[in-house]
Amino acid sequence: MPRKILIVDDDAHIRQLLAFALEKAGLQTADAADGQAGLEAAATGKPDLVILDINMPKMDGLEVCRRLRRLGDTPILFLSSRDEEIDRVVGIELGADDYVVKPFSPREVVARVLTILRRTRPKADLPEQSRMRHGRLSLDLDGWQARWQDRDVALTVTEFSILRTLASAPGRIFSRDAIIDHLHGPGFAITDRTIDSHVRNLRQKFEAAGCLDLIETRPGIGYRLGSCDGPAV
Repeated sequence: MPRKILIVDDDAHIRQLLAFALEKAGLQTADAADGQAGLEAAATGKPDLVILDINMPKMDGLEVCRRLRRLGDTPILFLSSRDEEIDRVVGIELGADDYVVKPFSPREVVARVLTILRRTRPKADLPEQSRMRHGRLSLDLDGWQARWQDRDVALTVTEFSILRTLASAPGRIFSRDAIIDHLHGPGFAITDRTIDSHVRNLRQKFEAAGCLDLIETRPGIGYRLGSCDGPAV
């Protein structure tokens, strides 16, 4: 079955433009014209990804994102006419997987959507490759589930992908550019602050589960997986 994308934007032209581009790429689409309608459509339609404008009537995209994150981990791609870095960071900290600034190329949006969807579709790995373990951390690659000790930790698609990248080589220090390349491929335009925000979210979620040493920062170099073996708190 084609995967379904929900487009939530108060601009009818943008909804039509994106729907045409996404359907041309083989995806199904649904749309909503304001935040409240978008939240209801997401609850009933169960899309595989939500494209979410920030500035909308009735309920803005940031609040929609907050509420969607209480319900589950459906990937979210933000659209915004605001190009301030703080807006990008806030969006990521709320749980968005990616962020595109208006005006945008429909081709770029489709590329980012397909990249996120590829990360949610399990690869045909060998059985022994379907799970990663490091210290008390375990990652179920097929189920996209992270656990520390005996506690499930709910992650967004991008957060899980970053953690999987670090866990693939626990002793390696990954630069921010290397992490971006693993997520999206070479040459993809994402700021370092976006990666920092995802890493901060990961740390906060695992600290809440009792893991205080999930990711190490090497100043001026990048990140690597911590020992993930500290005592629960």
